[in-house]
Amino acid sequence: MNTHRTPRRLVGRAATAAALATALGLGAVHTATAAAPTTAPLTGRPAGLDGGWHRDGLHLTAAENKKVDGFVARARRAERTISPEVRAAARISHAELVGFDQRLKSPDSLKRKVATRLRETPGQTVDAALRTINDAVRFTLQWPAGTYSQGVHTAAGLLSTWGNDSTRWTNTWHRPAGYKAVNSVWRAPRSGQLFEVQFHTPESKAAQLETHKLYEEQRLPGTPPARVRELQEQQNAIFAAVPVPPGAERLTAPARRLPSPDPARRLPAPAHAPVG
Repeated sequence: MNTHRTPRRLVGRAATAAALATALGLGAVHTATAAAPTTAPLTGRPAGLDGGWHRDGLHLTAAENKKVDGFVARARRAERTISPEVRAAARISHAELVGFDQRLKSPDSLKRKVATRLRETPGQTVDAALRTINDAVRFTLQWPAGTYSQGVHTAAGLLSTWGNDSTRWTNTWHRPAGYKAVNSVWRAPRSGQLFEVQFHTPESKAAQLETHKLYEEQRLPGTPPARVRELQEQQNAIFAAVPVPPGAERLTAPARRLPSPDPARRLPAPAHAPVG
């Protein structure tokens, strides 16, 4: 057994923590709310008498409900190491970190999503449905239109440099209708946890909030097709009024990087971090 392995690991972790602390210490991250994650029970609401989950015509069996609870618990543990990096990326790129207290998707919302997917795809297992969920941990970074494109480029580059793998990058700024923003999904290097980062301007975020109820009604299983089309037209009109930031249509995901042997090396030297 190599007796020097443990000290090295401790030193590496300490260096990583110190570097992140230095980045965060450059100044307070501008957040709409920066509270700790909620500590509500994993089940959201009391489970049924059978141990399952039932809501609005959707349901999970006791075994399925238990698997989703386990998924939620793992996401909560992973968030503790993901959030410091996202906060550092926000600070260095001069972003506002919007809705930070909502960075963990609620257990009830996750169960609704899983139950909906099981209903829409008969025969799909709960494990398969859970593998498609990438926003159990999620963040929103926001910049004014004039600094948006550079901000996205910087923040995404930092997340990649620190070992997070970009698994999905959806840029809808070029679309003539519908939602406007960049939505990205990342895989954390240590936990393997998927997490979502949305890149917005104040105007695109306001449009997203304004259309949320319309979207929720649109995706309900019982919404008639004519109403679905009407709801989509209303959303299109709201997003059509959102100005497109210069260069936003050309934003692409950072190139994938090979992981660094030492996690501390994935962080930029504090002396080079811009001070706002």
